[in-house]
Amino acid sequence: MAPLTVRELLDCKGKKKLTMVAVSDHDTAQACERAGIDMLALSAANLKPVRAGASNCFVRPAAARPNYKPSDEDAIRECYSLMEQGADAVHMVPGLDRIRAVARMRIPVFGHVGFCPDDVSWLGGHRAVGKTAREAMQIYRETLELQEAGAIGVEMEVVPDRIAAEISKRVEICVIGLGSGPDCDAELLFACDMLGSHDKHYPRHAKKYRNTFEDSVQAFGEFKQDVDDHSFPAKGNIVEIKDEEFEKFMEGID
Repeated sequence: MAPLTVRELLDCKGKKKLTMVAVSDHDTAQACERAGIDMLALSAANLKPVRAGASNCFVRPAAARPNYKPSDEDAIRECYSLMEQGADAVHMVPGLDRIRAVARMRIPVFGHVGFCPDDVSWLGGHRAVGKTAREAMQIYRETLELQEAGAIGVEMEVVPDRIAAEISKRVEICVIGLGSGPDCDAELLFACDMLGSHDKHYPRHAKKYRNTFEDSVQAFGEFKQDVDDHSFPAKGNIVEIKDEEFEKFMEGID
């Protein structure tokens, strides 16, 4: 099986909803691939291990902003580098002009609309975006601008479900929903939230399928107890030496 092509990804619109998981390491990427996840989101720094772990997933790293902000040429150079390292597409936020320049070079690129962590101060804090008609129209306009600029898709973050649904069906590009309801073209969650692997805030839109952080606390506690009561390491955990070889060793050190 090979990763989705851009053409196949766009052809899924309105026919098949896709899955996307944000990952940061080889093993999690490999687990996603074995589970049949379609696409992986990741940082540029983690591209090589993620690509190695999931050769059959559509891999979309986020271009490093400091590398592409200065100029269109820098943006093209950064995104070409990611494609050469195995990316199937790139994610850029923010920068409509940079996205247009990259798309002109036939590099598959995704933009971002709705909530963006970089805009927290402008938004007045962490919150949903698009709960007023004015904000919703702005999201729609930004999505159309990205489409016009040549983006193949957008990540739509924490937008009211009905707004996301209406925008998704009115544009030709792939809309990846993160906390934006069930009617986008693809659904994105973070692996760390799905696995319950941290002890920090879990966003409302996330679903915790496991609680590996608490399982880890329990496992580490059991290990400490085993060491404290001398039940670990046990016979099956050690390397043995024949008596005669041990005796020779003892003669040597004595």
